[in-house]
Amino acid sequence: MPPPIEDAWPAVCLVRPQMGENIGAVARVLLNFGLISLRLVAPRDRWPNPKAEQVAVGADVVLKNAKVEWKLEDALADATLVLAATARPRGLEKPVWGPREAASKLRAAIAAGERPVVMFGPEASGMETDEIARADAILTLPVNPGFASLNLANAVAVFAYAFAEARQETDAPSWFRLDNPPATQEELEGMFNHLEQELEHGRFFHPIDKAPLMKRNLRALFLRARLTQQEAQTMRGVIKALTIGRGGRKKDDA
Repeated sequence: MPPPIEDAWPAVCLVRPQMGENIGAVARVLLNFGLISLRLVAPRDRWPNPKAEQVAVGADVVLKNAKVEWKLEDALADATLVLAATARPRGLEKPVWGPREAASKLRAAIAAGERPVVMFGPEASGMETDEIARADAILTLPVNPGFASLNLANAVAVFAYAFAEARQETDAPSWFRLDNPPATQEELEGMFNHLEQELEHGRFFHPIDKAPLMKRNLRALFLRARLTQQEAQTMRGVIKALTIGRGGRKKDDA
């Protein structure tokens, strides 16, 4: 019997999936390998989707409990560790893990209390750079570089199989256990938005056309630090204090 939905980690998140059939195939392969937590971000076709139900064939528990959101930040809000499955790191300074390494590390992270989510992009084009920038690490599959495009359900199947293998191992790699709970994506997003708002006020992002890259680089810096909840709160206090100190806001408004 699968574990309760709320205790099922890692979760698999499909970002802007296009075909109900592929969502159904993903649900089926997840249950094949003992994973039941599925999240959908802005599916192209209506939801619930009859074609997804037809293809899932018995994986109803995955589809019925799938979490559907229209913004990626909402789908990742409770996650403390995020992987982005992509064949193209796109110059982002992030660790790159193969499926077995990722599965083994996720197993250790879950044992340490982390809540990981693995993102897969839409069938036609994959995830956008800003979406991948939210991840702590990149999951890449050892595909033929001359023909790297992989069917969505097949890509999920490779990861799910690797994770099922990792669960059977007696030893798991060491994972840095934080003294305090790790910051969730929602808490980090609040900190990032606060920082970027104040930096915009201080005209830090110059020239303006470089602002998206500068913001991604700042986020990458903090993501590599793996902040705890307390550290994220402290950083917001630091930002607030600096704002008050330069006369940007009255203390009563802080």
